[in-house]
Amino acid sequence: MNVPELHRPIAITPGDPCGIGPETIARAWCTAPELTRGCFVAGDVGLMRRAMALVQSGPRFPVCEIETPGQAWHVPPRCLPVMQVVPVAPVLPWGQVDARAGRLAGEAVLWAARAALRGEVAALVTAPLHKEALHAAGAPFDQYPGHTELLQAEAARHARVPLAQMPVRMMLANDELRTVLVSIHMSLREALDAITVDRVLETLRITHTALTPVLGRSPRIAVAGVNPHAGEGGLFGREEIEVLQPALAQARQQGLDVHGPFAPDTVFMRARQPAGGQREFDVVVAMYHDQGLIPVKYLGVEQGVNVTLGLPLVRTSPDHGTAMDLAGQGLADARSMVQAIRMARQLSAQLSGGAP
Repeated sequence: MNVPELHRPIAITPGDPCGIGPETIARAWCTAPELTRGCFVAGDVGLMRRAMALVQSGPRFPVCEIETPGQAWHVPPRCLPVMQVVPVAPVLPWGQVDARAGRLAGEAVLWAARAALRGEVAALVTAPLHKEALHAAGAPFDQYPGHTELLQAEAARHARVPLAQMPVRMMLANDELRTVLVSIHMSLREALDAITVDRVLETLRITHTALTPVLGRSPRIAVAGVNPHAGEGGLFGREEIEVLQPALAQARQQGLDVHGPFAPDTVFMRARQPAGGQREFDVVVAMYHDQGLIPVKYLGVEQGVNVTLGLPLVRTSPDHGTAMDLAGQGLADARSMVQAIRMARQLSAQLSGGAP
């Protein structure tokens, strides 16, 4: 049975248990206890107890096991609730790629995604996966490059539609800048081939649909060009003329507030929120992974949040990887995890018409 959005808990998956994900979750509970109220970890109890032991500064919170998501609202204050949704895990070494870790991480995400699709949780926050470990875990996880593709496939299965009818896009966001990607985990050569009129138009539609309820109005969308100087009228490439301009024209006919294509080396500055001022655009649609991620991460990877657009659920994630070189040392920075939880709260509240 579905329950009101604001009363449903938020599920957080631990990511790769050999990386920094579990520690960032534990630190988030210790540094932002008011924010994490009503959240719980869908993973392994023992793992989260080991992660909490890594917190060296400030108070450590006890880890308690819950049996249902709703119990997350009823645990004592300053307590980290964990629901054991995977087989009890062995103690895995920090900082090493391990197929067992990949399977635990994948199974936790599958459980949480299904709970969100059933309406049992209000949102899903995912700590980072390690793609090599996920692939080493074997079927079914070896067919997914990462979270986005796994969640897309699960949502399509739930809706009983082909994968092509569940298009999703990645948005990276912080307080200053939002950017949505036309393509994500593929080689640059493949990404260039993926820049088609249909795919760009689909990205614009997904961005418009996802941000309209968040902003309370149609978003002003800027489109980054593919080539230097946005092609300079065809001198440096014809993608802007043959692909982007037709896609933007169709989007405008459908009522979308789209602009461009603009030179990719300046458009992100125009969409950045200035101190005490107004941004020119609400979001930039970038043509490939690094084009869109570099400017957001340059502004502060510790503040960035990954949001998957197009899913029938709210999903956010920290804007960093598993950082295997830092795992187990008590050095992980939890600020991006805190921001991911905060954004999940805001999005689920805004989409339900409530207050964050």
